[in-house]
Amino acid sequence: MSNPQTEFEATAFRRLVAHLRERSDVQNIDLMNLAGFCRNCLSNWYREAANAAGVEMDKEQSREIVYGMPYEEWRQMNQREASPQQQVAFEQNRPKE
Repeated sequence: MSNPQTEFEATAFRRLVAHLRERSDVQNIDLMNLAGFCRNCLSNWYREAANAAGVEMDKEQSREIVYGMPYEEWRQMNQREASPQQQVAFEQNRPKE
């Protein structure tokens, strides 16, 4: 028997991932500075959930799920150098571990 809440959450996750793939113009640093998370965070959460469920997954595998391609390929195609202002904002807003 399926759980409607889990199905809704899965649908929302897939939609978020599709949206982030479409918006490659939005840099991870912008997401971090604005929302406190980015594509890498999302892939880390995915990997942590998989590992907690007993499914071995490494960082590159989870990033490929979120980015829709190998991370290094996405970076070469889409990532720009962060501006000094973006870097300052990131240092002020970055998650404290």
